[in-house]
Amino acid sequence: MAPVSLTFPDGSVRDYDAATTGAQLAESLSKSLARKAVAYVLDGTLRDLTDPLAQSGKVEIVTRDDPRALELIRHDAAHVLAEAVQELWPGTQVTIGPVIENGFYYDFARNEPFTPDDFPAIEKKMREIIARNKPFTKEVWDREQAKKVFRDKGEAYKVELVDAIPEGQDLKIYFQGDWFDLCRGPHMASTGQIGSAFKLMKVAGAYWRGDSSNPMLTRIYGTAWADQAQLDQYLHMLEEAEKRDHRRLGREMDLFHFQEEGPGVVFWHAKGWKMFQNLISYMRRRLGDDYQEVNAPQVLDKSLWETSGHWGWYQENMFAVKSAHAFTNPDDPEADQRVFALKPMNCPGHVQIFKHGLKSYRDLPIRLAEFGNVHRYEASGALHGLMRVRAFTQDDAHIFCTEDQLEAEILKINDLMMSVYKDFGFDEVVVKLATRPEKRVGTDAMWDHAEDILKRALVRMAREDNRIRTGINEGEGTFYGPKFEYTLKDAIGREWQCGTTQVDFNLPERFGAFYIGADSEKKQPVMIHRAICGSLERFLGILIESHAGQMPLWFAPVQVVVATITSDADDYARSVAARLKAAGLAAEVDLRNEKINYKVREHSLAKVPVILVCGKREAEEGTVNMRRLGSRDQQSMTLDAAVAALAAEATPPDLARRGDRAAA
Repeated sequence: MAPVSLTFPDGSVRDYDAATTGAQLAESLSKSLARKAVAYVLDGTLRDLTDPLAQSGKVEIVTRDDPRALELIRHDAAHVLAEAVQELWPGTQVTIGPVIENGFYYDFARNEPFTPDDFPAIEKKMREIIARNKPFTKEVWDREQAKKVFRDKGEAYKVELVDAIPEGQDLKIYFQGDWFDLCRGPHMASTGQIGSAFKLMKVAGAYWRGDSSNPMLTRIYGTAWADQAQLDQYLHMLEEAEKRDHRRLGREMDLFHFQEEGPGVVFWHAKGWKMFQNLISYMRRRLGDDYQEVNAPQVLDKSLWETSGHWGWYQENMFAVKSAHAFTNPDDPEADQRVFALKPMNCPGHVQIFKHGLKSYRDLPIRLAEFGNVHRYEASGALHGLMRVRAFTQDDAHIFCTEDQLEAEILKINDLMMSVYKDFGFDEVVVKLATRPEKRVGTDAMWDHAEDILKRALVRMAREDNRIRTGINEGEGTFYGPKFEYTLKDAIGREWQCGTTQVDFNLPERFGAFYIGADSEKKQPVMIHRAICGSLERFLGILIESHAGQMPLWFAPVQVVVATITSDADDYARSVAARLKAAGLAAEVDLRNEKINYKVREHSLAKVPVILVCGKREAEEGTVNMRRLGSRDQQSMTLDAAVAALAAEATPPDLARRGDRAAA
């Protein structure tokens, strides 16, 4: 074979025989590197060490501590899981075992489903297999040969999988000792490289190929990491996440509930609704004079959604409605049979508002904001508390501007977003550009133009704010334009995609929106869609979990509870609460004939940030004992000092920057 030319990470270029394998390449560079190597990358493709080079390109040796090796560790662990199960329970059929976020799973066909009680035995057997340190070896089989081998083994699901592989594709079989599996690869050199930092997590039922008409399989989930410290950190995060689950905290704090008659819609209780309104009040203040707040209808004729493109592009996510009489009397000629849609988005309504009345270039940019309630159909299995609902409120805005104003508007939006996220305690933000999807409207030239503008803005944003990390999500844009996606990292390291900024050259054209330019000709505006929180419901869920329910004082629905030790202090407690309320604090009194420790425990469970304890002595002296949530200590102070300190702390950060409490 002719030699191939390899470019190394340091820029050096060397020639090798095309038949050289990845393992031989690593050996030629360094014996220690060869010992550490688990795979290699050629022109961005991860390969087995046993694969020959065969072509020129950019090459890297991947060692086990490389982040790219993590997927291999998990992939190999899935194979070992399957082998362990078949060793322990012969006759069990294996189906598929992919890598997923933070781990892997494998689906098994067995008469008796597996349970978590089986995990200790499986994990023990997995450790035995890993200790054998058998090499992963690859063979390419003929299709009919593979089907015969799997059929003879009683692996009917594997036969189906072989049939599903397109003609012309290599049919790869990976061995680890005597056990083998159908697999695309790649794998590490041997089972020993998996290590011991893995754990089986849970079982679930899963239909073969996701089809409810097919047999039910047992899915075993596992997690695997490069070392024990990473595994321990992940398990700790899961433990923390369980403690912070907003659904549990929502019950304990009496914030909201869900019920069967309204799947995916929130029943807000008084305290939860107060928190919701706190968020809207804050966001409304942040809009300031830059935005005009509007409100568009909930229900609009489907013809409008046909014009916007949603009826064709987004129909599976929309709710359609008509009069109840029309449903129950479909043959009544007098019934209104028109079909309406519950709005899934605010943007078409805002275009109608923009179109109402003649606009000049001097009027632009026009920024329309709405806290708009929208409805989107989600499969019932996808619903998850406040995080995934069917009805939610968007802190939505649409900016109508000229092309010359576009970049400046995007940067202005970014400044506002970053300020809001900082106020809520999010200091690490990833901004990714989502580019054109396969299913889209508009010309390639239009997309090129929009993406170029966003790319320039992204570079500038990262340069001017060191909190911003950037990335590209290829093909993840909306059907009408590219967008920025803002991802926040919470207190326990989880990432949440929240804000978006989307460029849209399409919707104004569809609706015939225009302004009069300086040349007195009609011009089409550029439309920017932006949401900061995204869904207010989901953002609240994120805040509850990130803060473990212990909301900052300025945002808590009940900020202070004044609790009495004895009834002798009831009148004083009422006067304390009145002072707090006069200072702008959300305060309540607890005058119940209960022991003070009981009251403190109850209000702590409800995550009240501050409890002021008053007894006869405090009433006589004009003092209070302050207890902070999460602390056993209490601080005695004068009522005047307590009110002043709490009023200052409860000032929202945006008002604190202005030195203004009264506006809260």
